[in-house]
Amino acid sequence: MGFIGVQELLLILLIVLVLFGAKKVPELAKGLGIGIKEFRKAAKDLDSDKESSSLNDKDSK
Repeated sequence: MGFIGVQELLLILLIVLVLFGAKKVPELAKGLGIGIKEFRKAAKDLDSDKESSSLNDKDSK
């Protein structure tokens, strides 16, 4: 339990293909990739801002 097997993954892909059609799936994948890239960039920026503020707090003490 917990992990998706090959059969479940193929079933999900088949359902997505039927619901959205073959022409729409690449567009959805591209949009998902762009969204993940933006999320990672925002998380990285947040971490760097957090580290810089903690360094500034240590310097002021």
